[in-house]
Amino acid sequence: MYFDETICAPATIAGTGAVSLIRLSGPESLKIADKVLQTIKGTLEETPGYRLKFCKVYSPDGTLLDEVLASVFHAPHSYTGEDSVEITCHASAYIVDSILQLLCAAGARMAGPGEFTQRAFVNGKMDLAQAEAVADVIASQSASSHKIAMNQLKGSFSKELKSMRDEMLKIVSLMELELDFSEEEVEFADRTALLELLEATDRHCRRLADSFKLGNAIKNGIPVTIAGATNTGKSTLLNALLGEERAIVSDIAGTTRDTIEETLNIGGTLFRFIDTAGIRGTEETIEKIGIERTFKKVSEAQVILAMTDVSLDEASFAVEVQSLLDLIKPGQHAIFLLNKCDKVANLGVNKNVNHINNIVKSPVIQISARNLEGIDELRAKLAQFASKLLSESDETLVTNLRHAQELSETSVALERAIDGMASSLPSDLVAQDIREAIYHLGTIVGEISTDEVLGNIFKNFCIGK
Repeated sequence: MYFDETICAPATIAGTGAVSLIRLSGPESLKIADKVLQTIKGTLEETPGYRLKFCKVYSPDGTLLDEVLASVFHAPHSYTGEDSVEITCHASAYIVDSILQLLCAAGARMAGPGEFTQRAFVNGKMDLAQAEAVADVIASQSASSHKIAMNQLKGSFSKELKSMRDEMLKIVSLMELELDFSEEEVEFADRTALLELLEATDRHCRRLADSFKLGNAIKNGIPVTIAGATNTGKSTLLNALLGEERAIVSDIAGTTRDTIEETLNIGGTLFRFIDTAGIRGTEETIEKIGIERTFKKVSEAQVILAMTDVSLDEASFAVEVQSLLDLIKPGQHAIFLLNKCDKVANLGVNKNVNHINNIVKSPVIQISARNLEGIDELRAKLAQFASKLLSESDETLVTNLRHAQELSETSVALERAIDGMASSLPSDLVAQDIREAIYHLGTIVGEISTDEVLGNIFKNFCIGK
């Protein structure tokens, strides 16, 4: 595809720093820049690529608007693969708007969301999965999510998909070649090798699709639900972790009626903490709805902070602990928190402490959310959990819902092909299922794409990227 329009846009937010960056890309970008920027010697069009030029910008009335630096890029050696100019000016909103008006008057137009990256994709500078990773790099809020996004931007995910796709293309081409020699009953594709390849590819696709749950959690925050009975200190704990009075704290049971969510970066990983309504029997309508939401959030969480009041009598404490144990599902990581330890003397011989240590296999931490005791230990446990989670998932993680859906569709098509081979279906029918699997893999990296798909992807980008 050839873009005949030259586009421009601010790549930074005006007024938020010392300088701002304005991007210009397209076939006329150097000529348009020469109309707006006045160099001391020579023109930008004559300037070799990867060079900086000091320039002056004048308003239409001849007054000096700003002194800027222009970075020159010649096609195809630029982010978009086109001739490009990046203008570094002072970060005044007035200056940025004025320069953009001058560029548009000289023949450029304002870029749409993600249009620079879309041009990079169309011009072969990156595939579609890498283009989507650009948005993830910009949006990353932690070291973990940044690492995953950068791996995808570098193309590690794309290489896996292209390798699988190329292998299947070779096989299906041989199968379709057999159709030309159907009367001779020639077999070019080794059926045993084909079956092994399809099964291995199916397992790989399933693993990638299943990794979306973890990848999405790392990208948007590992969900951590704070659960427990009323008045165990859940809201106080949330405030202690955040370092601010985010949730209302009261001695009145049932103060929290709905879930409250906040994110916090701990040890380079983003966690999404969810304070929930206290669990108890109630006939109050709104509180009942809040408790129902508590159960839902607990079922969705990867980590459960199971809070108990260690100062309770032994019978009440045992009931609380058992109710929390009943909430935890296989695969969920739980940390039991013995809150209000400041109210109990000699915890070493406390019967409640001994009871929970005897029946709970999960980590147990003694805390006082009000006095901030044990909070650092809790943060360390969460960071340790995140580190373990990432170390166990060294392979590629999928963070994009579209990719996960296409991988699932790929797996469905592959399973049909495997079943077809087991049922001795004709080669052309098996080949059609493999072709469908190849198609779905191709949509991820952009080997097959439509204007609608591209529009949906790039509309969520910021303008100027």
